[in-house]
Amino acid sequence: MEDIKRIISPDTLKENRVPPGQRLTDKWPVLHYGSVPKIDVKDWTFKISGLVEKERTLTYDEFTALPRVEVFSDIHCVTTWSMLNNTWEGVSASVIKDLVGIKGEAKHVMVEGAGGFTTNLALDDFFQNDVLFVLKHDGQPLTTEHGGPVRLVVPQLYFWKSAKWVMGIRFMAENEPGFWENAGYHIHGDPWKEERYGGRSF
Repeated sequence: MEDIKRIISPDTLKENRVPPGQRLTDKWPVLHYGSVPKIDVKDWTFKISGLVEKERTLTYDEFTALPRVEVFSDIHCVTTWSMLNNTWEGVSASVIKDLVGIKGEAKHVMVEGAGGFTTNLALDDFFQNDVLFVLKHDGQPLTTEHGGPVRLVVPQLYFWKSAKWVMGIRFMAENEPGFWENAGYHIHGDPWKEERYGGRSF
């Protein structure tokens, strides 16, 4: 097996790694709305749609065969907990650029998960070097409770932007609120600016 590229999230290099209003935890809380979906990897697919030259759908085997990266990062939940020193393994968001032709008018992406969960991201955030679709956390397969078999991790934003149970992404010209954004969460979600709630602008 070829070596996996290791990426250090820039926020882990800060002198103070804990954003304002956050407290540290050494245990990863399980937080979600409603029941945990039952996902069989034999039926799981990853669909890339929207403003692309040609839509594409990958099976679980095809997706997990894509080049992998390892990312060392911190995570910050809007409910005020932060957990430092996480090691993730998965598929870099930048790999998507090699899978489909993204149209020039695409400026945002909607990450679509099982159970109707969605979250919006600007492409500038989505294609940051440390953003990945996670398969493992600290060397162990990602549990269903934490968003497995595949979840997104966006280290520079509050953790609700790291959508669980990801089934696909849709490229968009205009920004649209996702599930939690429609419920009142901030449209962007920068923990260093405390962009927790409100702040929608279109």
